[in-house]
Amino acid sequence: MLYLLFQYLIEHHGFPMLGAFPSFRIGASFFTAFLICLLFGRRFIEWQRGRSMVDGYAKLGEARKELILEGKAGTPTMGGLLTSAAILGAAFLWMDPREPLGLAGLCVFLACGAIGYYDDYVKLCDPVRHGIPWKRKILLLAAVGLGLGSFLFFFHWTGEEAYLRSLVLPFLKNPGPTEPWLGLAGSGGIFFLLLVAFVLVGSANAVNLSDGMDGLAAGMLVISGIALVGICYLVGDLRIARYLYVLHVPGCKEVAVLMGGFVGAALGFLWWNASPAELFMGDVGSLGFGALLGFAGIASRMEIFLAVVGGLFVAEALSVLLQVGSFRLRRRRIFLCSPVHHHFQKLGMPETKIVARFWIVSALLAVFSLLLVKFR
Repeated sequence: MLYLLFQYLIEHHGFPMLGAFPSFRIGASFFTAFLICLLFGRRFIEWQRGRSMVDGYAKLGEARKELILEGKAGTPTMGGLLTSAAILGAAFLWMDPREPLGLAGLCVFLACGAIGYYDDYVKLCDPVRHGIPWKRKILLLAAVGLGLGSFLFFFHWTGEEAYLRSLVLPFLKNPGPTEPWLGLAGSGGIFFLLLVAFVLVGSANAVNLSDGMDGLAAGMLVISGIALVGICYLVGDLRIARYLYVLHVPGCKEVAVLMGGFVGAALGFLWWNASPAELFMGDVGSLGFGALLGFAGIASRMEIFLAVVGGLFVAEALSVLLQVGSFRLRRRRIFLCSPVHHHFQKLGMPETKIVARFWIVSALLAVFSLLLVKFR
C-alpha cells in the first residue's frame, strides 16, 4: 500500500510528508475510486452485455412493471462489481493497513456485497425466483452486523476506549465516559450487539430499497457519503473532537479515507447511472454501499446523526414497512406504491424531477446534520 511506502520514504529519506496526511489521502482515495469507475466503466458495461448480465424485469409483478420506463429493459446490471473494485483499489493504495477499524469496514463492505452478489445471481440465473428470500437476506446481513458488533465490543474498543460502546445522544456534551450516556455495555454487551446489527441491516436495506430510479440512490449516496467523511474526520481528530465536545474515536480518520473512496465510487457510478442509465447498481452495489454507510455511522459512534444524514433512505425503508403493515392489518394501502419514490411516480411526477428533488432534500439533511455536530 502506498501509505506504508510514504511512511518509509518520510522516515528514511526525508520525503515530503504530504502523502502521510489523512486529509490528502481522503482526496486521493476519492479521485482514485472515481477514475477507476470513469476509465473502466465503458468496458465493464460492454463486458456485462456480452455475458447477458442485463435486467429484463420479467419476474416483476404487473403493478411494478407499469412503473418501468420504456427502454430500461436490457440495461446491464451488477454495476456494484465496478464500484467494489474502485473502493478496494482506493483502499489498497491509500488506507493504513495497520488500523483495525478501517479493515473492519472493508470486511463489512465485502461481506454485504457478497450477499448482494448472491441475490443478483439468483435473479439473473434462476428462471423463477426474483432473488433470495427476504428473510434469508435479513439473517445474512444480521450475521455480519453481529460479527461487527462482537469485534468492536470484545476486541477493538477495550480498556480506556470501552466507553465507545455506548450510544451517543445529540445535543449533549460528551467528551468522555463521565458525562451523560445511554449505556449499552451492560448485559454482556447484548444491547450493543443488537444496536450494531440493527443499524447495519437497516442501512443496507434502506439503500437497496432506494435503488429504483436512474441516479436516485447514487446521488444520495454521494451527498450522504460526503457528510460521513466529514464526521469521521472530526471524531478521528483529538483536538477537533475536544473543541466540538464530541467523542474522539481513535482510527476513525482511516474510516474517512475509506469513505473518500466510497464517495468517489458513487460519483463515478453516477456518471453511468444518470438518466438514461447505461448501468444499474444491482444488490451487490446497493447492499455494499448501504452497509459501508452504516458502518461509518457505527464506527464514528454517530448512529443518530446517520439517521439524519440518510433521512431519505430512512423514509424509503419506513414507507415499505408502513405499506406492508397497513395492508396486512387493514387490507388498505397508505401509498399508491412503495418505496415512496414510486408513490410520486404514480402521481404523475417525472422520474428526473423526483430524483432531483430527492437530491436537494438529501443535501439539506446532510448540511443540517453537520450543523448538529456543533449544536450542543
